[in-house]
Amino acid sequence: MAAVDTARAHAQAVLRIRGLALAVGALPAAVAVVLLAGRFTGRIGAPGSPDAAGWDAARWVVCAVAALTLAVAGLTARAYRRAVPPQTPAVPLDRAEAPELYRLIGELADRLDVPAPSAIALTPDCDSWLEDVPPARRRPGPRHEPPAPVLVIGSPFLWWMRAGELRALLAPVVAGTAASADPEIAAARRFLRSLDASLDTGPAPAGLGGATLAGPPRAPHRGPAALTDRITRRLLGACRGHAAELERSVAGWASEQARTVDYGLRIAAQEQVGLAYAGWDRLLTRVALPAWRLGRHPAHLNAGVVAALTELSRRDRLADGYGTRLGDRPACDLLEEPGAVDRAVSWLAAELFFGRPAAGAWHELDWADYPAEVVDAGWRARAAALQAALDRLAPQARPGAPTLTRLLARLADGDGEQLAAALAAQPAHTTTPAPLLEPAPSGRDLLVDHVTAMVCCAAVDTAGATSGLDWLDGPVLLLGGVRRTDLAGPVAQAVEQGQDGPLRAWLDAADVRLEKPVRL
Repeated sequence: MAAVDTARAHAQAVLRIRGLALAVGALPAAVAVVLLAGRFTGRIGAPGSPDAAGWDAARWVVCAVAALTLAVAGLTARAYRRAVPPQTPAVPLDRAEAPELYRLIGELADRLDVPAPSAIALTPDCDSWLEDVPPARRRPGPRHEPPAPVLVIGSPFLWWMRAGELRALLAPVVAGTAASADPEIAAARRFLRSLDASLDTGPAPAGLGGATLAGPPRAPHRGPAALTDRITRRLLGACRGHAAELERSVAGWASEQARTVDYGLRIAAQEQVGLAYAGWDRLLTRVALPAWRLGRHPAHLNAGVVAALTELSRRDRLADGYGTRLGDRPACDLLEEPGAVDRAVSWLAAELFFGRPAAGAWHELDWADYPAEVVDAGWRARAAALQAALDRLAPQARPGAPTLTRLLARLADGDGEQLAAALAAQPAHTTTPAPLLEPAPSGRDLLVDHVTAMVCCAAVDTAGATSGLDWLDGPVLLLGGVRRTDLAGPVAQAVEQGQDGPLRAWLDAADVRLEKPVRL
């Protein structure tokens, strides 16, 4: 209970700072009321007394200060009332959609002797936490207590982990609902969220579909709003240490409470967290991102992460005992319709991590169609962009045919820098980076990527190669049904050094015809 007492002590300290701020705002008004009352009762500076003029001047000064202070306090209070704490984008799960998951969480809360979360939501991320219910979703009523927080679960955990592992992993999170039910801790958190939200208020950044994980930077306020911001920052600075210790104490208490529930299994589940994060990151950046760039979003990302993690465990042997885990019930079986939920989370992931496509609407994609609609289409889009760059650099003669012969000749002539600059200047959506996943590529990286794409197109058109999907590496080239991983080196030499010999040797060994135009 020491951690609980420590958390309450820091919550009380935050509330004392709030009370002190209120007192500072009300003090000039209180002094003004006393002076005015003294004037009317004749007890302070009565008319005709020797010191009446001095007291009258003091009353005017104090009343002016009180009016100014009340105005600033009113503006600050209005900013706090109007501030809306940002809510993490998530897919809500109704009880009818996941009755067994709700039952599991409810039983877990009973074992921990804490209030059950009021609802469950899924987020396309490898993390889980409690989030307060927004005021707009709370039931009306003057005496109604704030509802228990919402349990937000990372969707990769639900698909990768077994039901028992998920319960063990969520035990410390669910235990945190007890702190949310404490009046003082809840009041301190509301005050701190209001302070944070009043500084972070601003339009959602483009590409996030109107939702944001953190407040975007905004232009500094001027006039009265600037004074309000300054007061808010001073209050946040005074509360920062207490807020950090409050959350640290709550987390320590929740972790200690959860030790009584599946503690041994939780250690094994924590090992799966790192594996899930690694597989999810590679799936997003290497598999989903190429599809998003073309305006297509894979409809079942979470099913894909299971395939990616299975492949990762097979290659790197990171999932010890993975075979024995297959006999346990997967946590996604706790959902009534896992496919429908996966589709909703996958759409949210596309909106959140990439943004709106150039066409303005997403086209749903099944994994079976990925090689044709993403891999091959992506190669040909980049080959067309490279051909356009070649045409812009060509003499005032006619544009040349899209052949590897023409491309390799330009690289051997030392035109790589010009081609890279031309590609970097193109506004094509195929070169647009995902704002939350990767930085903008350099012109040289773009050229390597586009040359590789054109080589792959030529191999498909003339050598019987096919496009394929690797769950960990994304688009791949298959020759004779075998993945070719030896193309990167020759392409890099041709682009960076103008040495096309190794690439020509690779093309000759693969029976790729250099003189035949590539289908764009």
